[in-house]
Amino acid sequence: MTKVKICGITNLEDALFAVDAGTDALGLVFYPQSPRYITPDRAREIVLRLPPFVAKVGVFVNEEMDRVKEIMAYCHLDYAQLHGDETPEQVAALAPRAIKAVRVRSAADVEQLSAYRAAAYLLDAYHPTKPGGTGETWDWGLAVAAKRYGPIILAGGLTPDNVTDAIARVHPYAVDVSSGVEAAPGIKDRQRVRRFITAAKGA
Repeated sequence: MTKVKICGITNLEDALFAVDAGTDALGLVFYPQSPRYITPDRAREIVLRLPPFVAKVGVFVNEEMDRVKEIMAYCHLDYAQLHGDETPEQVAALAPRAIKAVRVRSAADVEQLSAYRAAAYLLDAYHPTKPGGTGETWDWGLAVAAKRYGPIILAGGLTPDNVTDAIARVHPYAVDVSSGVEAAPGIKDRQRVRRFITAAKGA
């Protein structure tokens, strides 16, 4: 069964609802320019209220590795999702707790995964100025080729209406959604969250 990650969590109520609806992981964005940014103090408060067996993932963009490790420890995070220009050495330094994100435009973007050693690889839509959370879809056919490098997390423009088709085409390890289940940036639409998880789990 495909795993589900609900990303861009900014409050405890949305986090607990997503867990109750069946999500496998929650994403917390530590990138100040993001409309879904959350402070480490607030993230820690949320994480400490979560039940067991839910993966907590911190999302970082070109953050210093020492700072990533510091936030992961302080907030009790399980994984670091790296959306910047991190080197293979930086990603390896967080092994086995690193998820490397790549914005995909072509097969060449997929091929760069071979340089990295990560727990999984998140494939997202390319945007010239945004590192993620664009709500835009892309050529999912490229994600199929990426599976030879390891577990693939499919992201980018996923919604309750298209996630079943995406899973049928790619058969990813997991799917990741943020804007596709929101009422506003950082605020989840609970009906859409439940519909997304139900659709993904039933695919």
